[in-house]
Amino acid sequence: MLIKNKKILVTGGAGFIGSNLCEYFLKNNEIVCLDNFSTGKRENIQELLNNKNFTLVEGDIRNIERCNEAVKNAEIVFHQAALGSVPRSIKDPITTNQVNIDGFLNMLVASRDAGIKRFVYAASSSTYGDSTSLPKLEEKIGKPLSPYAITKYVNELYADVFQRLYGVETIGLRYFNVFGRRQDPDGAYAAVIPKFIKKMIQRENVEIYGNGTQSRDFTYIDNVIQANELAGATENNLALNTVYNVAFGERISLNQLVEYLREELSVFDKEISKVKPIYIDPRAGDIPHSLASIEKAKQLLNYNPLFSVRNGLKNAIDWYWNNLQ
Repeated sequence: MLIKNKKILVTGGAGFIGSNLCEYFLKNNEIVCLDNFSTGKRENIQELLNNKNFTLVEGDIRNIERCNEAVKNAEIVFHQAALGSVPRSIKDPITTNQVNIDGFLNMLVASRDAGIKRFVYAASSSTYGDSTSLPKLEEKIGKPLSPYAITKYVNELYADVFQRLYGVETIGLRYFNVFGRRQDPDGAYAAVIPKFIKKMIQRENVEIYGNGTQSRDFTYIDNVIQANELAGATENNLALNTVYNVAFGERISLNQLVEYLREELSVFDKEISKVKPIYIDPRAGDIPHSLASIEKAKQLLNYNPLFSVRNGLKNAIDWYWNNLQ
């Protein structure tokens, strides 16, 4: 492990990615988890609560006092707290803006005032917007296609300004369709992989927005943990105060995804091989294709993602099969 004997704050630490970061870093560090449980789940951190090196601060990043309390005496911040989902932001842009921009600014101010050395934050591939070029290069973005995308781009602008004005070392990680253990399969804004897995386990057909040819660079959670650790630990000054794509660097179509899931899940239940996709109207704000260049992260952070989509899906399916029954 590259980060040891540090006090680390993980915002959104009861969420999907945040809880995985808490669990990983707790092995060798003191962890503070800040979460208001609007989308995070207590069961995600239940096993961590009895660890003397783990502290839960229940609160909202829109409350600057809670941010100040959570960041006190920390050395590194991994900022994962946000309201995700493009469709959610289209339905309710005000709340998305308040959490993702006001809350982000609160955490930057609290980190600045607490003398935080390193601020690593969850950026998003949605920032690429209407850019049609593939693979996606960090320095070439388009116009945002949703309120969510706007908020995540504003985060990058604020992080850059706080480095220039106040000297806070920031690194943004543009996540590409992260999946894996603890990702919520339920709710109107559930991500496609856990949603499909749960449907298939129940032997139900899955719904695809569009014709299924749209493609994504699906990224397994352990690759994301690696990227966060590298960003938090790097001593390469050239690697600081910028953004990186965090992905595997390959894409598959949603039709291929269904095939993979059907194949892997049929090992547990042969009836799942009969599940079929149902095609419905495309959603507003969705992009047709997504593929990341990960060369910048490889060169400056020594990022080396170990899990392909197929290998990640095997691990994720094992977890869901054992936890959804």
